[in-house]
Amino acid sequence: MRDELADRLRQLRDLTGRSLRDLARDIDTSSSSLSRYFSGQAVPPWPTIVALCKAAGRDPRPLRPLWEQAKEGAQSGPSAAAPVRNDLPHDVTAFTGRKAELDALLAAAQTMSAVAIDGMAGVGKSALAVHAAHLLTTDFPDGQLYLDLHGFTPGRERVEPVEALRVLLTALGLAPGRIPEGLAERAALWRSELATRRAIVVLDNATDAAHVRDLLPGAGQIFVVITSRRRMVELDGVLPISLDVLPSEDAARLFVRSVGGTRPGDVNEVLRRCGNLPLAIRVAAARLRHRPAWTLDTLVERLREGELPVSDVFEMSLRQLDPAQRRMFRLLGLVPGEDIDAYAAAALAEIPLANARTLLEDLVDVHLVQEPAAGRYRMHDLLRQAARADDPDADPVPAITRLGDYYLSGLLAVKKLNEILIPLPVTVSHPPSALPDLSEYGRVLHWMDVEQSNVTATFALAVRLRIDASAVGLGQLATMSYARRGGSAELRRGLEATLPSAERLGDRRVLASHRFLLGALLLRLGRLAEAVPDLEAARVLMAAEGDTVSEGFALLQLGEIREYLLAPDDAVDLLERATAILPADAKAVHARLRSGLAQALVSAGRYVEARELAADVIATGPTGDRQTERMCLDVLGRAAFGLGDLPTALGFSEQAVDVSRSNSHAILEAASLTDVAVVLQHLGRTEEAASRQAEAVEILERAGESHRLVRCLLPYAEACLATGDRDSAARVFRTALEVSSTHGLDYLVPQARDGVDRAS
Repeated sequence: MRDELADRLRQLRDLTGRSLRDLARDIDTSSSSLSRYFSGQAVPPWPTIVALCKAAGRDPRPLRPLWEQAKEGAQSGPSAAAPVRNDLPHDVTAFTGRKAELDALLAAAQTMSAVAIDGMAGVGKSALAVHAAHLLTTDFPDGQLYLDLHGFTPGRERVEPVEALRVLLTALGLAPGRIPEGLAERAALWRSELATRRAIVVLDNATDAAHVRDLLPGAGQIFVVITSRRRMVELDGVLPISLDVLPSEDAARLFVRSVGGTRPGDVNEVLRRCGNLPLAIRVAAARLRHRPAWTLDTLVERLREGELPVSDVFEMSLRQLDPAQRRMFRLLGLVPGEDIDAYAAAALAEIPLANARTLLEDLVDVHLVQEPAAGRYRMHDLLRQAARADDPDADPVPAITRLGDYYLSGLLAVKKLNEILIPLPVTVSHPPSALPDLSEYGRVLHWMDVEQSNVTATFALAVRLRIDASAVGLGQLATMSYARRGGSAELRRGLEATLPSAERLGDRRVLASHRFLLGALLLRLGRLAEAVPDLEAARVLMAAEGDTVSEGFALLQLGEIREYLLAPDDAVDLLERATAILPADAKAVHARLRSGLAQALVSAGRYVEARELAADVIATGPTGDRQTERMCLDVLGRAAFGLGDLPTALGFSEQAVDVSRSNSHAILEAASLTDVAVVLQHLGRTEEAASRQAEAVEILERAGESHRLVRCLLPYAEACLATGDRDSAARVFRTALEVSSTHGLDYLVPQARDGVDRAS
């Protein structure tokens, strides 16, 4: 009954002719709630149905019996079990003390919705929160979520509420395409998703009450544990738990357990020097554990030198470092990402790889650096702060420039293997002493996945420090990763942020490539009117520099826009012009642009010409260019389909899927999967067609690629309509209309609406 009601509600929505956002405003509800009602995920209140009928000019009374039946079905229980996720970090080894606070927290979990743990840095707030969450796992079986908000992480911008909600909603299993853009809408959807779950959520390292207010649940059996260095008295209904340093007995127990046993000497003096601060105790104990000949008196002597206050407890470990180790410690404090490997550390310090590895291991031994995974190193927030305080006047620009050059060098190696043919004039002023092995495609993909967040963080810091060459280069080369995994909106923000940097560099080639990439990205986002000025400006700059290869790629993108706007003959003209200006020795580029010309010919219905051109590219072009090969296979499949040869079309389209899959390029794989689905639908193999199309939709929803999603929905809907499956066609056309309206894909809205009309 719920699905039938949702279908009737979608009909009412279509009758209004309004976008989801406008309709939500008119009937005084949220866009996210309406999406859930239209998709059948929730049953709306009766007043909402009345308001929707009023907006559509229909009598609501006939819907009342259906609504009551759907409501009864919704109350009987969910149709499927909610996905369970456990994101909790590993429980703290040798957790000690905090009995009163832990008892209060566990008791609150039975009667309250949230607690807020506050206290000074290093006092053990996160340890208590995570330990308690592990103990409560069985009480909250629908999920255990954890998010570090980085409110007090040195060198890191905090995670803003709108981004935190995106991460949390994604953790609940929502596809990126279902997550709205606005803070209020995301918060409403978050509360709605939690309402039927019994889950625990740890929000670690918050700045203040305002930082977490929108992340708190509404109804439902949810328990939230917040940690912050500030007390959150402004939050109503949240139990405050304040942590002080450990009592002496618990501090002594923690120290002994961390050392691995007792040592001769006065433990109380050690604890006094550490101020009973748990993190300081662990660092001091680690130093002692790795010095079997030391007694407690030896440790006290090191602590006593200089009468260090508690806030300077790390100085004890720092004074044991030789100059090279201490320099590395300071430099690691500047690293903006979550972690680092030995190759990046060698570039950061401008030393040989072997030396970097030795220094990192030395710092791990004294617990000034952690090694959470083999070959990956990270710093605790307080240690990062201590590293920066060790040389507060140091200029970070030279070190971050070297780190940026390391990532640039790695990405340039990736570019070569990825067959990225357009020239990108990236400047590397400090080539690193060594790079990891990036000679195989599998290694490249692994490196890009592991370093993605670190490259992004280094890019953001380079922008803030106005290290223009690094900022521009990292912004441009990041397009490779985003092209494969999705996330176009984030990449757009990065390219727009570095456009002033590209202009300041004063190199027209750099500015041209930057404008080109921004235009190409806007095209991918479906912002065609915005893309044209950037692409045309790039083309003019490229022509002025005599860079006909880059100019050809700009014309390729402009031609694709003409295809999207249903002017394929214009696209053919632009692509013929592009291939004509290329130098004779640019064989790989010739092949790529001729493949683009073949795609334009297919769009123009010139199937025989397209087939012959694509076949010639495969026969005469350079071998090993998988991107060009995939484009030609797409053309051959679509041309065969246009000529009525369905078995041949299916074969070529499935080959195109295999090529993209072997390259781990899911976004392009989705487009070819839709080609397969269309052919299967026309062959009468409807179940297989629906399965392949579902694969494509899942890929694009997960990647948040709304524009590509609509461009996959429309041809499949047309295939359903052409083969007499009007119900499926109408459903898919309605989905395309909803997505294109919600995400501002204005040029696709008329096509989707026309499809709805023809299928209805």
